[in-house]
Parts: sequence; C-alpha cells; structure tokens
Amino acid sequence: MPTKLYSSIFPSIFFLSLIFLFLYSTFLPLYTNNDSSSLPTNKFLPSSSPPCNLFKGHWVLNSTKGKPFYDDTCPFHRNAWNCLKNKRDNMGIINSWKWVPKDCKLERVDPWRFLGLVRNRNIGFVGDSLNENFLVSFLCILRVADAGAKKWKKKGAWRGAYFPKYNVTVAYHRAVLLAKYKWNPKQSVVSDEDELKGIYRVDVDILADEWSSIADFYHVLVFNTGHWWGYDKFPKETPLVFYRHGRPISPPLGLLDGFKVVLENMVHHIQKEVPKNTLKFWRLQSPRHFYGGDWNQNGSCLFDKPLEEEQLDLWFDPSNNGVNKEARTLNHLIKEAVQGTDIQLLDLTHLSEFRADAHPAIWLGKKDAVSIWGQDCMHWCLPGLPDTWVDILVQLIHNSFETG
Repeated sequence: MPTKLYSSIFPSIFFLSLIFLFLYSTFLPLYTNNDSSSLPTNKFLPSSSPPCNLFKGHWVLNSTKGKPFYDDTCPFHRNAWNCLKNKRDNMGIINSWKWVPKDCKLERVDPWRFLGLVRNRNIGFVGDSLNENFLVSFLCILRVADAGAKKWKKKGAWRGAYFPKYNVTVAYHRAVLLAKYKWNPKQSVVSDEDELKGIYRVDVDILADEWSSIADFYHVLVFNTGHWWGYDKFPKETPLVFYRHGRPISPPLGLLDGFKVVLENMVHHIQKEVPKNTLKFWRLQSPRHFYGGDWNQNGSCLFDKPLEEEQLDLWFDPSNNGVNKEARTLNHLIKEAVQGTDIQLLDLTHLSEFRADAHPAIWLGKKDAVSIWGQDCMHWCLPGLPDTWVDILVQLIHNSFETG
C-alpha cells in the first residue's frame, strides 16, 4: 500500500516543482532589475563585456565624413602638431579617411553627450608625448561643447583643461618611463676608456613624482609608456641602470628586461592604490613610420595615403628588424603585464599602423626644426588620427560605464 501511494503522489510533486521553478526563474529577474535602490547612484558601472572589437577593421576614404571639430585656432594646440597652421599638404584628405571596425559601428564622439556623461568627473592621461598628442585632440574636441574651457595645470599636471559648464577636468601628467628616473653624472674622470658619461638611475619600485599623488583625483585614467624605451634615447654612454629598494639590481638588467620589471611594478601600484571604481586604460604603442632610416638617420614619412594591409608586417613585424619594429615588441610585454587586472587595453596600434600619411613629417612650424631634429614620423597631425583615438576611447567609456 505505501509503495502504491508513493508512486501516485510522486508525479504530482515533481510536476508542481517544475511549475514553481519556472515561475521563480521568470519573475525573479523582473523583481531584481526593478530594484533600483540596489544600484549606486552617480557612479560608473562596469559593463559585462564590450559589444564589439573596435580595434580591427579598415580605413575607407569617405568624402562625406564630417569636418573635424576644431581647426588651427584651438587654444590647446601644440605648435609642432598644428598641421593646419603649419600648412601641411593634403590635410583635407588626411581627415577624410574613416576607420570602419570589422563587425560593428564606431560612432563619432558627441562632445555634449560625453561631457554630460562625465559631469563632475576628471580624466587623466599619464605617460609620454604620444599621450599628450592624444590629450590635445581630446581637449580640442571637448571644447566644442564648452567654449569657456580654461587651461589647467595643477596637481603635477603637465597640461590640461577645465570645462566649467560640466565641472570636468582633463589633464596630462608627463612621466615618460612611469617610474622615477634621474641623471647621475660620471663620478670619476680618471679614465674615459669606457665612454660612459653617466647613468640614468631608474627606481623600478618608485613612481615618477608627476603622478605619484593623483590616484584619488581622476575617475578615468589612460596610461602609456614605451616610446622612450630605446637605445636612441639611452645609448651606451648614458644608459638606464635599474634600482630596487634603493640598490642596483644585480645582475644588471638590459633595456627590455628593465621595461618588464618597471611595468610589473607600475601595474602592481595601479591595482593596489588606484580606487577600484576608477576606469583604467593602458594605451598600446603608437607606431612610427620612418622610411629609409630612423629619425636621426634622415628617415622620412612623406606619404599621401595609408599603407595597404599586406604592407604592415613588412614595416612592423619584429622579425624583419626594421626601424619601426619596437611597437609590437613592447605591446607583447604590456599585454603580459596587465593580464588578469582590471586595466583595459586600448589597442590603437593596428589601426594606426596604416596611417603613414598622417604625421607632421617636415611641417613642424619652425624654420630649422627638420635640420636639427629630423622629420617627425612619430607624433600625429592635429586634427587627424588621434581624433579617431578619441572616438574609440569615448565609446569604450560609454560601454564600460553608465551614470545612475
């Protein structure tokens, strides 16, 4: 009898359980999603994943592309990059190329909407002059939405702007190695056989002063380094020597190994000291386009159109040992260093590799600049390619954060 009763009741219990589970899974999300009190107000909220890859795609010459947001009169320009003022050839064509991601749409930045999104917030760029190049484009674009923008240079910032209409500060902190470094002249002049003039001491575990106290000020941070990590900047007579805990690292580190150790320490500091709700990006390398020699060997970049995709490896693959090889090499080390952290990679390298046509080249704004410094095939004309960088950064910020 019990067995017969059990066999008749069990299907009913099982059926009712299924109904209960169905109703629970259907209505629970509606209840939790409508509970807005559980969401922090006026805070940025990370999204689960970006909707698409903005970094892979191709350039299209688009005669209907909107004009740049700014011209040569933007007060935040740096003269050597103000290619309109310096009358660089083909600026109209340079700014007619449009980046088209492979599987999604890149929206053009809306300065009014973006400043509204980051109202009462601050954005910081930390690194070398390629991040400054990025910043200048950003400032000139955002100024369209707030003509009252004022130059800003506090808290160790190299340069920046304050947008009073939105209470937003955007600034750049110059820290070319990120770590602290200092010139130490040679102590002994008894022998000059080694040709050593002195060393640049790099303390791998100490931040450069310029950004050592900014962690609580910025809500978005964009880091970069790499463009100074070369033997052209630090040749054998004035090398980098790496220190940890105040003592020289032994055995001494070569340039790339030193770069890795500095990256590890800087990333560790960012993870430990920068607030968790700060949105963090690490911009990968901006490629150079020297042809026929390096910057100090009569290298040139007088091109009138972007490179073809099949040319990129010839120019940038480290195995080809060309003058522009360092970008991909350093990118590999950066990717390793930030893996597993909450720092997002801002991979602008590939789309920038195409744009051999978009550098200041010989149009530098000073009469003898080329004869003294060579062509500039590293930085970018403004307006120009960095405006596309801004489009991508802004879209990533919109994707990653939303205001309550």
